[in-house]
Amino acid sequence: MKICTITCSNTDNHGARLQTYALAKYLQEQGNNVSVIDYRPPYMDPSFRVFYWPGLSIKEWAIFFLRFPQRIRSKKRHKNFVAFSNKHISLTERVYHSIQDLREEPPCADVYIAGSDQIWNTFFPNGTDPAFYLDFGPKTIRRESYAASFATTELQSGTEDFVRTNLSRFDKVSVREDSGLTILKQLGITDGVREEDPVFLLSAEKWMELYDGTGDGERYLLVYDFFSDSALRQKAKRVAKSRNLQIFSISPFKQHYADKNFTIAGPESFLSLIKNADCVVTNSFHAIAFCAIFQREYVYVPRPDGLNERIEDLINRLPQ
Repeated sequence: MKICTITCSNTDNHGARLQTYALAKYLQEQGNNVSVIDYRPPYMDPSFRVFYWPGLSIKEWAIFFLRFPQRIRSKKRHKNFVAFSNKHISLTERVYHSIQDLREEPPCADVYIAGSDQIWNTFFPNGTDPAFYLDFGPKTIRRESYAASFATTELQSGTEDFVRTNLSRFDKVSVREDSGLTILKQLGITDGVREEDPVFLLSAEKWMELYDGTGDGERYLLVYDFFSDSALRQKAKRVAKSRNLQIFSISPFKQHYADKNFTIAGPESFLSLIKNADCVVTNSFHAIAFCAIFQREYVYVPRPDGLNERIEDLINRLPQ
């Protein structure tokens, strides 16, 4: 069977890339011909202009020099993520940049699958992008979602009709969180099901096929933090001191309290650093998911932006 999946596959986020890989890998191992739709809308297109003309403003020149090292790191980081996808993920030959592209030349398949990750988060642009609701291709193609996430306990006001109408074309709707089932019921969709994130479809042994040895033989606490959060920093320093551990960070920017920073590390190093860590301190859904897969100890620190429903939903289902 020919299957095409679509998800947030073009972001330089370890969890996003690995859940993309996991669903495609699992479906391939079931004997299917699988391609991930290479969808790169402008709002997901990272900008890595290392050099540009800041203009005549002294302030803009100051920002240019202040952020220059971060732009260099971001460009190198992006290359590692692209290399991972090129090596491990079967993408469609065509790159699609908009819903119009998908409608004009839809990928051929017997089944379209949307998911997983926060594809239906209506507080983000992707949550109201018809592409993630499979609004393209012949009507005869079967349409499903797999562990799609709304990421919040309610839709953004005014998007309810959009989501309801677009989900009506699905033959099967599965979501990742119990809160997602509640949203579906509020929309009048009573046959939705809950399924775990695709990373749980593969065993620890399967994930070890991507292991690159980063962190092997060292004793450290791993930090994965999207916000440079002070509460997370304090927690990490306390735990590391009590256990006499180094602090490693794989956040996308330098954590100045860390002994080692892996700011440009790709998905393989992310897996390896979790596998080899004594403990992981994080506000990341997928960091906790891989701690569960590799049976590593973790300390969860809530995100300061309040987007914690999906993480706490996962933790409540994990063995204690």
